[in-house]
Amino acid sequence: MTPNKIDAAARSLYEDHRDGRSFRLLPADLTPNDETEAYRIQDAFVALLLADGTGPIIGYKIALTSKAMQEMVGSDHPSTGVLLAGCRYDSPKSLKTSAFQRLGIECELAVELAEDLPHSALPLSVDQVAARVAAIRPAFELIEDRNADYDDLEVGSLIADNAWNAGIVLGPELDGWRQTDLTTWPARLAINDQEAAAGVLGDAMGHPFKVVAWLADHLALRGQKLKAGMVLMTGSVVRTQFAKAGESYVFDVADQCQVALIVHE
Repeated sequence: MTPNKIDAAARSLYEDHRDGRSFRLLPADLTPNDETEAYRIQDAFVALLLADGTGPIIGYKIALTSKAMQEMVGSDHPSTGVLLAGCRYDSPKSLKTSAFQRLGIECELAVELAEDLPHSALPLSVDQVAARVAAIRPAFELIEDRNADYDDLEVGSLIADNAWNAGIVLGPELDGWRQTDLTTWPARLAINDQEAAAGVLGDAMGHPFKVVAWLADHLALRGQKLKAGMVLMTGSVVRTQFAKAGESYVFDVADQCQVALIVHE
């Protein structure tokens, strides 16, 4: 795609969000030919959001960490989008459904980096990632799918649309994670004080730090790297929930730490 078409595709996405249009695949003449072009569109789209004052970039989300979600959009690997400072919230958080076309809530582990995480010749190990982590937290990722038709998706348009990220809600730091096997830590979502879903942290690519290692390698191919202070959302460990006004959501990890969200009209 030419630079002009990259910019036109990004502008189309920006205007769709601004005007409240439902999600749609990019027009045929603006459809990326591959993921490289999709990420170039994402970069241009994010630049428009930054110009609106939503930034700066504070980290990344990783999507499609399960086989089921990959198959849905015709991919065999994860994808990523950026996190913006203007959409970062602390728990407990209250949100209005009217601020979104359709708000999805994903239950994830957020990883905060203490040091830069550069690409290496060999894939980073879980221990190498852990040595550079400052903290981990239970977190909600806010998804704006704009009433997408899940039977009509393709990965390029999803990547270009910043992987549908609409923000994050961060809980407090988890304790004791360096001395235990994170993969077995239980993770539970309660809606209106009733358990609605459960999993373990290993449900995202086998280990949340494997997700981080994948991201480091992915960014290296694009001439970028993970930096100290960044927040990384490592993928949902339970099924996405679509928010309803009047509901409260609490995501608990290891029965010790919670992130909370209240949704109203």
